[in-house]
Amino acid sequence: MSNTKVRMAMVGLGFGSEFIAIYQAHPDAEVVAICRRNEDELNKTGDQFGIDKRYTDFDSVLSDPDVDCVHINSPIADHAWMSLKALDAGKHVMCTVPMATTIQECQQICDKVKASGLKYMMAETVVYSREFLFIKDLYESGELGKIQHLAASHPQDMDGWPSYWESMIPMHYATHVVSPCLGLTDALAESVSCFGSGTVREDIAKRSGSPFAVESCHIKLKDSDITAHIWRFLYDVARQYRESFDVYGTKKSFEWTLVENEPHVIHTAKKPEHEIPEKIEIPDFAHLLPEPIQRFTMPAEIHDAEHLSFVQGGGHGGSHPHMVHEFVSAVKEDRDPWPNAPTSANWTCTGICAHESALKGGELVRLPEFA
Repeated sequence: MSNTKVRMAMVGLGFGSEFIAIYQAHPDAEVVAICRRNEDELNKTGDQFGIDKRYTDFDSVLSDPDVDCVHINSPIADHAWMSLKALDAGKHVMCTVPMATTIQECQQICDKVKASGLKYMMAETVVYSREFLFIKDLYESGELGKIQHLAASHPQDMDGWPSYWESMIPMHYATHVVSPCLGLTDALAESVSCFGSGTVREDIAKRSGSPFAVESCHIKLKDSDITAHIWRFLYDVARQYRESFDVYGTKKSFEWTLVENEPHVIHTAKKPEHEIPEKIEIPDFAHLLPEPIQRFTMPAEIHDAEHLSFVQGGGHGGSHPHMVHEFVSAVKEDRDPWPNAPTSANWTCTGICAHESALKGGELVRLPEFA
């Protein structure tokens, strides 16, 4: 594919439509087809972006010989089966988080990727956000010193979202907090211990099968002396939306602001006490991208700013064009994207195993070998 454009099909056009203009502007990609169950909404998107091939049926996308890759943005319950069918059809896959909701599905995707040689990337926004890229620069330059502890939180009120979220278990949608803790040092999770806390209302507990309002987990990093702490909730806790990531090093530490849109804080060791914390502004990292897609790191380029994922998610830290560029480049260069299938499985299974641990009262649960 080194001399041709990567031909994408976008599947799921709510949040997913945000990526169309990025692919269209990317010098090595194009969107050749779109897919959505609702035909009226499908046609609105097709007309808006000038895309002629429009499918309401996923199988029709997979049988289209002009499609090299599918970018899946469907509801979570569809992620695993759609990814598996696409791989069976010989298509490369970019899929929004999480990879799946069972360990078995994660293993099936990993097995198919390994057997086929196709590319799979979980579109995890946090590890391409400007905050993560900033912290990664600090870490790789040595400014943080030795990492001693990592922490991340993702409180979220899902009332008002589509009703299928009522069936979701908090730690089954935990990659936004797992990924930065593991991705900073390119580590994998080895084992977890998680506790449930509080209770959700009866209708949510019945639909999800989980009574917990909050799930709080410690992750043991493989081949490391570091432990990370993450916590997550979806319903019945009063808190503004937050996707936070805190890093504690021997020289410097980074702490996420408690209130959205306020400055983050860097703590520097061995200064006079009142000088240790410093409020900072995070730079943008558009310079890492091809010029035609650099503008998409900015919130002004979000065409549906009222979508709940942006109202709560703060624009995802300018991550979208970085993810697109990573996936397109991986396909063009015939290399694994980051995160690839095994890493995506590790990040996803960390949350699945965490919920298993919570149901067992915090019992240590080891991640599966394949991940």
